[in-house]
Formats: sequence, structure tokens, C-alpha cells
Amino acid sequence: MRFRMLIKANEACEAGVPPPPELVVAMGTLADEMTERGILLSAEGMKPSAHGTRVRHARGERSVIDGPFTETKELIGGFSIVDVGSKRAAIELAERVARIHAECGVEEFEIEVRPLFEHGECAHHATVT
Repeated sequence: MRFRMLIKANEACEAGVPPPPELVVAMGTLADEMTERGILLSAEGMKPSAHGTRVRHARGERSVIDGPFTETKELIGGFSIVDVGSKRAAIELAERVARIHAECGVEEFEIEVRPLFEHGECAHHATVT
């Protein structure tokens, strides 16, 4: 089963402060391990929202808004896509990532774990008229 893990941005991330060197090393070690085991499909950190743009379409109107965005609690600092056997396994992996962050001095950390549709899985929901 594939899962997307979203790491929520914090104030330091949004300010462009690089992560502590020990966190970079620890997460690199974990990424290497997960890649060797065939679990990690993709992972990236993201630049602060000041570098981003939101495109919104609502009720026939389109808007394009350049960052930075003020609601830090809704911003993403990074993501990964993993392929594990169960939701429980994905949560255990997220807990491991959270532990690594805490051990490296990150005081606040949140990661969201969500299953992805498998290829073709949501196609049966589409109706053709």
C-alpha cells in the first residue's frame, strides 16, 4: 500500500532556516535504509511559501496568489511517498520520523499519513455520459 506523508512546516522552515545538521544526517540515513528496503518511493523538502504560488478556482473565478502565506499551520515543509504493507506500518514509520526530529532538537513536529489510491482504483468512481 502506498502512503503519502506530509511534514507540516514550522516557523523556522518558513523563515528559511536550514534544519540542524544532525537532522539532515539522521534523515539521510533513514532515507537510505528505506530506499534499500524498497519502501521509499519519493521524498523532498520544500522551500518556504514565499517561493510559492496558489492557483484557486471557485465559482467560475480564478485567482493566483503569490506567497508567502500566513497560515503556517496549513503549510507543508516536505513530503514522502512510501510503499508499506499496512496503515499501521506507515504510522510506525511516521512515528520513527517524529522521534528522529525530536532527538535532533525539533520541538514541534507534525506529519500527516494518508493512503493513496492505487493505479486505476478511483477510475471506477468516474462515470462517462
